Amino acid sequence: MAKTLKPKSPLKSKTLLTRGRLLALLAAALLLATAVPAMAAKCGNNSSGFERWKRSFAKEAATNGIGRRGIQALKATRYSTGTIRADRGQKSFKLSLDQFMKKRGANAIASKGKRLKKSNARLLASIEKRYGVPPGPLLAIWGLETGFGGYMGRQNTLSAVATLAYDCRRSEYFTGHLYAALQLVDRGSLNPSQRGAMHGEVGQTQFLPKSILLYGVDGDGNGRVDLNSKADALASTANFLRGHGWQRGAGYQPGQPNYRAIKGWNAAGVYQQTIAIVGRKIDGG
Repeated sequence: MAKTLKPKSPLKSKTLLTRGRLLALLAAALLLATAVPAMAAKCGNNSSGFERWKRSFAKEAATNGIGRRGIQALKATRYSTGTIRADRGQKSFKLSLDQFMKKRGANAIASKGKRLKKSNARLLASIEKRYGVPPGPLLAIWGLETGFGGYMGRQNTLSAVATLAYDCRRSEYFTGHLYAALQLVDRGSLNPSQRGAMHGEVGQTQFLPKSILLYGVDGDGNGRVDLNSKADALASTANFLRGHGWQRGAGYQPGQPNYRAIKGWNAAGVYQQTIAIVGRKIDGG
């Protein structure tokens, strides 16, 4: 009898941590861990010192292993007043839960999420089999972040991250993301002209650069990680949640084991609760 070849799952071989992949992740983590303490470039609170900071940061980045492509991309960045304005004006996270859910259209997200759960059943089943994360929270995050890919942002990603790494308010936090972004540019995994959200998030579920580096996976089996791809974005989001302690089969509502992983996605309590509530509605709870 002729042997029938089963189609290869897009989430199998190419997303497994091979020895080489593991070593690359360890090297990336080492660079990210050592880059921040080494930083001496002086932060600022307006655009006046940004070009001087870039020159200083570029020298340090080259010393810390960033290559020519990454350095050139850094030098081409511009101070983003829009990013600073957005960073200072995140008022929606101060709303009550009911106000936040209404503002974000939680009921509409849950309704559309149920339909997308059916139309993407095979992809979502393969993701759950691999990572243990059910469709509900993944679709809730997808809907909340970009309206299921409807709007992924127009801000230049590198300029946004560089601006926030320079800005004194959260310089240390975004310095790690800037190093990750420059590494991705060096590898050819991030285009210097990439556009996304105001804080440097990219793709269907809005990953920051360090999260791409650590949790980005190839969900559609084409050999590369592209978070503009639905399959890559959803698989990477599941991998992120698993990396933050997601337990297969456990609940994800407040007080349950997997709520901790949802907390890893966003620091705002209203956002965390909305993911859990919308996810439960999508999963039929």
